[in-house]
Amino acid sequence: MYNINMARKILIGIDEVGRGCLAGPLTVGAILKKGRVDLRGIKDSKKLSAKQREEWLRRLNAYGVRRKARNVAIASVGAPIIDRIGISAAARLAVGRCLKKLAIRRKPYAIMLDGSLYAPKTYLNQETIIKGDEKIPLIAAASIFAKVWRDKKMARLAKKFPDYALEIHKGYGTLAHRRAIKKHGLSEIHRRSFCRKFV
Repeated sequence: MYNINMARKILIGIDEVGRGCLAGPLTVGAILKKGRVDLRGIKDSKKLSAKQREEWLRRLNAYGVRRKARNVAIASVGAPIIDRIGISAAARLAVGRCLKKLAIRRKPYAIMLDGSLYAPKTYLNQETIIKGDEKIPLIAAASIFAKVWRDKKMARLAKKFPDYALEIHKGYGTLAHRRAIKKHGLSEIHRRSFCRKFV
């Protein structure tokens, strides 16, 4: 189906959330699939409600897919680093951090990444798949883990930075968020390179 030869390999699905946000981190999720996990009917996190994402998280946890089992990894890169190195490099940095946490070492693996994501070049057996979160259930599952984690992070940040209603828009560039930036200026979690036209 895809270029990667998946036979007898550990499969890893990777996706990110928060790429286009004005505030908060870019977050990458990675899932290492071992054994049987029923992903029938799963969808990209953007096409699920918050309640549906939580339900999928419970289902995946029931299959043993969880961070404590070390078959799920989450990594985030904050606004200062995004401003310094750019969003694409920040995404690759987060992907690399996830793969280190999964500790695949020398085992045969196949890494499937969504959209414009790439793993560090040291990981040879990787493929970036356009709309992978729609085509590959494992990538969709990774997007759910990343989205749930990031949304909870933004809800916590909303308490620290109450002027921006981060708990509602999660840092995306909604009209309300842009108006808040014009009124209150930028906080330490805003990506200055993304907000130049609003300040």
